[in-house]
Amino acid sequence: MTTFQAAFILLGINLGLIWLMLAAPLGRRTITVRRHLDMRPEEIWDMTRPGGGLADWHPSVLSVSTLQGTPDRLELRYRQPDRTGRPITRTMAIDRTGVKADGEFSCELRIVADSALDASFWSNYREVRTIGPAEDGSTVAIEQTDRYHGLGFLLFRYIMLKREVKALEDHLEGRSPSAAGRLEHPLSQVALATLSTLLLWPFFGFDRNGLMISVFLTLVIVFHELGHMVAYRAFGHARARMIFVPLLGGIAIGGRPYASLFEVATCALMGAGVSAFAVPILIAGHQAADDGIMAPTSSGPLLVFLLILSAFNLLNLLPMHRFDGGQVLRQLFPSRALLTLASFGIALVVAATGWRIGLPAPAMLGALAVFTLLSLIRTTSIKPREKLDAMSGPERMMTGFGLYAALSIHICGVIYACDRLFGTA
Repeated sequence: MTTFQAAFILLGINLGLIWLMLAAPLGRRTITVRRHLDMRPEEIWDMTRPGGGLADWHPSVLSVSTLQGTPDRLELRYRQPDRTGRPITRTMAIDRTGVKADGEFSCELRIVADSALDASFWSNYREVRTIGPAEDGSTVAIEQTDRYHGLGFLLFRYIMLKREVKALEDHLEGRSPSAAGRLEHPLSQVALATLSTLLLWPFFGFDRNGLMISVFLTLVIVFHELGHMVAYRAFGHARARMIFVPLLGGIAIGGRPYASLFEVATCALMGAGVSAFAVPILIAGHQAADDGIMAPTSSGPLLVFLLILSAFNLLNLLPMHRFDGGQVLRQLFPSRALLTLASFGIALVVAATGWRIGLPAPAMLGALAVFTLLSLIRTTSIKPREKLDAMSGPERMMTGFGLYAALSIHICGVIYACDRLFGTA
């Protein structure tokens, strides 16, 4: 299998995974987590029902209070901040609470208001909490039903539900529950990055060069996501973190919802923006190796790393819906006509770069087909409760120049590496 064929197989796998995780129409699904606990049902019920002692052990809930005059409405304050930094509050409606003859407790809940998200986000959401008697204790079951597009959010909900039940178990056994899970632990992320590297290795050949390329690609992904995290921290996201997804890459997650269009654009742009600082450093390192200042054997690997870094970030700036470039352009150009013109311009510049480095026509057509398919993948947008603050003139100019600079630097990196690796000049 040639490198060209391997690249397109890898792209095809990624396309399928992206569609499955972000856009697959799963319909209405129910996730359930059950756990046996060594305590009587009525004691567990007092802890797990929303109006009881939920805030004493739940890793996300700060407080629970009953709305005055509406006993079937509860207001929950969460540890996660909203766009202003205040705790997110949600109003929950208790649709039904019951105690059966066999000692089983249950309640049905839905969310009717959210300080961070539009009410439409919760229109299909339902939750059922059931505590039943069992041998030497109780059985706790929590069900969440919603309509899903993409497997990613369903898996996220399932992980959060497992974490909630684990926190209850820790509380009953005298352990302090943790707000962070094992998935976010640095060692878990290192393990996932290593797994991704090993999964990528066969696509580039089972030899030293193939391993080097897969390691470089993993490092480029990590560096790119760190750029997003730098932007999140600059905007005051205290709990920004990265989740590594084998084969698909990484996802940088902010600590609160966005507050402005400028924040959205900057956080999206800084993945490629921070990586752009490495381009002149790598070029200087390659020239130092050619001049004998550094080991001559480092010249080739430096060029390969430069090519992977520049090409990855350049493609990420394409005006596709789920790419960083598409997010930046949507904030810059609210007008559909200007957005289309700007998208066409960037796509043309990237295509011209491919022509300059000598990409064959089949590769160009294949890339066009891939990115056309990517542009057709649409995910359900999460509508915030309040409209994001608009960009000012200086912010729009700063973002535009940043996008131009990131594009130009990574184009220079691709051309520099290809001219010396493949003699395309």
